Amino acid sequence: MGADAIQTNGHDPAKSTGGEGIQRLRCAVKNYEWGRLGPDSLVARLHEANSGQRVDPAVPFAELWMGTHESAPSQVVKEEVGSGHDGSECMVTLKSWVTDNPDLIGSRVVDKWGCDLPFLFKVLSVTKALSIQAHPNKALAEKLHREDPVLYRDANHKPEIALAITPFQALCGFVTLKELKEVIANVPEITELVGSKAADQIFNVDEHEDTVKSVVRLIFTQLMSASINETKQVISQMKIRLISEKQHRELSEKEKLVLELEKQYPGDVGVISAFFLNYIKLNPGEALYLDANEPHAYISGDCVECMAASDNVVRAGLTPKHRDVQTLCSMLTYKLGYPEILKGFPLTPYITRYLPPFDEFEVDHCDLPKGKYTVFPAIPGPSVYMVIEGKGKLETGSSQLLVNGGDILFVPAHIEIHVTGESDVMKLYRAGVSSRFFQTL
Repeated sequence: MGADAIQTNGHDPAKSTGGEGIQRLRCAVKNYEWGRLGPDSLVARLHEANSGQRVDPAVPFAELWMGTHESAPSQVVKEEVGSGHDGSECMVTLKSWVTDNPDLIGSRVVDKWGCDLPFLFKVLSVTKALSIQAHPNKALAEKLHREDPVLYRDANHKPEIALAITPFQALCGFVTLKELKEVIANVPEITELVGSKAADQIFNVDEHEDTVKSVVRLIFTQLMSASINETKQVISQMKIRLISEKQHRELSEKEKLVLELEKQYPGDVGVISAFFLNYIKLNPGEALYLDANEPHAYISGDCVECMAASDNVVRAGLTPKHRDVQTLCSMLTYKLGYPEILKGFPLTPYITRYLPPFDEFEVDHCDLPKGKYTVFPAIPGPSVYMVIEGKGKLETGSSQLLVNGGDILFVPAHIEIHVTGESDVMKLYRAGVSSRFFQTL
């Protein structure tokens, strides 16, 4: 691992004010069935480089988790103890490390969130659509966790951002009223499932926002609540119709997507409900941010994801996992229109910052050519740095860390990081507490 090559010039690596410095992390992966297989997965390649373990080419690698969340906690490699003779490493959880050294994350973070990273940092490699889902706000998360702590693992909300590494596709938010009218008019199978009395309301609704939301809620809830057998039959009819119409007209992008989703999840209500949601195509460097109670489903591609530290997901389609249709349909905002796409803003000539409107996190993306130099300014909170490609040198004070793709580092509060590229391009991402949080009193 590149981060093993640490030059200290007589000092401990990157000492913070609390006596503990930058730490190498070993991070967990999730092998969900929608992940890419083996070396085709960016997650698998990063995991192999980060852990030194060969990946099974037949196993899907879906998510790499970086943070203190109990569902997949990161581990700190304890440099002062060293590795065992059998090649094993002595590690402690990042959570326990921070708990023992709370000054590492800064007093304001501790006061607000305790001895936890308030954000969860991930990489996703998606080859098959994820579930149609939404994340609860804080009040609902507390209620769901209290009522069913096995299904809803924590009491936190989960606003999040998805930043495309490769071309990335997703469904997100409800389409406009105009588009929804076209959907109901052109997809007769929806009316067959929800009934003409409900479906026809979309054509007679006035333009008042609350009235529109009420009608959309009614139609979407009835669609998602339809019986399994009837849904399978209607989706089969829709598939036959679209394949037939394909012979004499070009199908729309959404229609093509629906046929692809049907291959992945035959007879699933999520297939037909995709017509209600915006079809998003992100280019690398573009980001989608998702507030609480907004429906979405990732479809394909690689992305960096950052969120408040929570694992709460309410699902209702395109999944073999537990579905909570009633909760999902009741919690959604039913806001219509295309979501905002974040392109970030330049922090330096080589660093782009993505700053969604949440206290818990921000994300920086750095593309650094060989021999070029940039600086990540010191902040009063913790950061996690991840190198996904290339190699370079991180310097802080009199310490130097040589890093390669797959290296993941915990950086304490109040440390300025100087980075020099040592390959054609060094690509790294940083997640940290939102800089806006520290600007408020």
